[in-house]
Amino acid sequence: MLELAFLGAFFLSTVRLTFSQESGYRHSAVLDANGKYRIKWKFDDTTVTFELEVETTGYVGFGFSSNGAMALSDIVIGGVSNGKPYLQDYFADPSRKVHRDAEQSYRLVYGTENATHTVLAFSRDLITCDPNDKDISASTVRVIWAYHEEDVRPSGPMYHGVNRGRKSLRLLNPGSGAAAPLGSASFDLQNDHVPVPSKDTTYWCRIFKIPEVQKKHHIIRIEPLIQRGHENLVHHILLYQCDSSLDETDLKRGHECFHPNMPDSFITCETVVFAWAIGGEGFSYPSHVGLSIGTSIDPVYVLMEVHYDNPTLQQGLLDSSGLRLFYTPKLRQYDAGVIETGVWVSLYHMLPPGMQDYVSEGHCTRECLQESLEHEMPSGVQVFAVLLHAHLAGRAIRTRHFRDHEELKPLAYDDEFDFNFQEFLPLSKERLLLPGDNLITECKYNTKGRVNMTWGGLSTRDEMCLSYLLYYPRINLARCESLPEINGQLKFIGVKEIQLPVRTWPFVIKSPKRYSNLSFTEAMDKFRWSKKRGKAFNEVVLQLPMNVRCSKWGQDEWSIQGMIVSPPEVRRDSRPTPTLCSPRSKVSSSSSSSQLPALTTLFYCCCLLSSALLCPSL
Repeated sequence: MLELAFLGAFFLSTVRLTFSQESGYRHSAVLDANGKYRIKWKFDDTTVTFELEVETTGYVGFGFSSNGAMALSDIVIGGVSNGKPYLQDYFADPSRKVHRDAEQSYRLVYGTENATHTVLAFSRDLITCDPNDKDISASTVRVIWAYHEEDVRPSGPMYHGVNRGRKSLRLLNPGSGAAAPLGSASFDLQNDHVPVPSKDTTYWCRIFKIPEVQKKHHIIRIEPLIQRGHENLVHHILLYQCDSSLDETDLKRGHECFHPNMPDSFITCETVVFAWAIGGEGFSYPSHVGLSIGTSIDPVYVLMEVHYDNPTLQQGLLDSSGLRLFYTPKLRQYDAGVIETGVWVSLYHMLPPGMQDYVSEGHCTRECLQESLEHEMPSGVQVFAVLLHAHLAGRAIRTRHFRDHEELKPLAYDDEFDFNFQEFLPLSKERLLLPGDNLITECKYNTKGRVNMTWGGLSTRDEMCLSYLLYYPRINLARCESLPEINGQLKFIGVKEIQLPVRTWPFVIKSPKRYSNLSFTEAMDKFRWSKKRGKAFNEVVLQLPMNVRCSKWGQDEWSIQGMIVSPPEVRRDSRPTPTLCSPRSKVSSSSSSSQLPALTTLFYCCCLLSSALLCPSL
């Protein structure tokens, strides 16, 4: 019996390895914490194909959900019973009850089983035109999974119990997860038992010195080092380049960021070098691009800013998370840079409560790109990856690109934004950014459950609207952002006069009487917001003059910095035209759920290994 189990395991592993390699699965993920549920996938312009490998001899469930919940999800369930692979398309109603879909959109490719595992492969169209199916796009996809020790019964699948979960993935735009070349040198920037305060938001900063190298090197990959169990505590990590003449007495001295008592040297760390956010994995630079170290303009000291998100106010937490950077003396053609674009983080970025769809726009203006690029790189720069960043109210983000008043394809977008899953999106094709172009980072928010204003700020409960652009060749431009002018926002709620001179922040209102002696944030909260007023406020804000932020490395600025400009006239709804589902031949329920011929597991394995003519093809 032991020999039979071993033989089955051998055949299964051999088939899995051989067939996966031949079938060209390029992407993979582990969906559970214990490594019992693994997936591989590949895709083309119309179809996606999955291979599931699950530690069970019963059924395997897999599906897609708008919010990660079971209700209204699109599900496929399959397995191997008596040597026969089976597959069925299901959907869940609003009460989470599972129903067999009348239109079977999933196509069985192959299925095998041994004494411990089931391997199941299937495909489906990206857009099925079935109202019970969820379209698959380049946006974030919330995958749900489950399994059971028994196969599906004639009455339907048994309840899976605790063998279930969810995970956000980008199926059609996976992150750059290629490992560093074997033997690559690396160094770690890592905190050492930071005492995380018992408050919902903490920004912790620490300065590190980059290892000295005798000549120029390129950093080619950066990986997060998140302490086990702290995956939801560490929300994001930013690396800033500091002044190269910094006092080394501040090295390795950690302190809360943005604090009155923080070391003065922290203020010199202004330029973003790299950004990582929750849910993201490692990032590998393209083969022709690297992050330069070792030259006179490269980072000597970097500040690592870690955002801790502790909404349950846990006590006694000690964290040692950080980043690992791989580098090489084999230089690449270009040096990489980062430009922060979007809405300048400020209280002037405000969202009314009770809004289903509130839109903010952060402008990287044509004036800023004209001045900086004309001076630094008139032929333009190439953007190769984008990190889209917002907080809890964020629902969708896109970075729009304009040239000569014409809109090009978005640089990047995510119409299913997940706060807990943020990573750099590598562009399928690099995008040229020219002098005189302009960018708009457009964020859509939902504040329906909130009773007060949501403010732009650092807390997870505050909001941001940012896109970090990775590009080459590196130029002296760190931030290209905007902020709506405050006077128009105050005028909307009836403010007539503020107290001058301004001695406090937030500043105080003088008139009218109903707001007298209130800060502007208190006045905004006192205003009686409604859905109609919130919508009107949104329309006003999108048309307000804006303050331009156009800064260089460190604390230097381009001359356009601080200028007040009007937003360009653009079409507000830039979403792609929906795909029209035309009548077409449907896959019948009987054909799509048909079983493969009755084969023993051993014969099926031999079939896969020996004769492609006898086996289902991809």
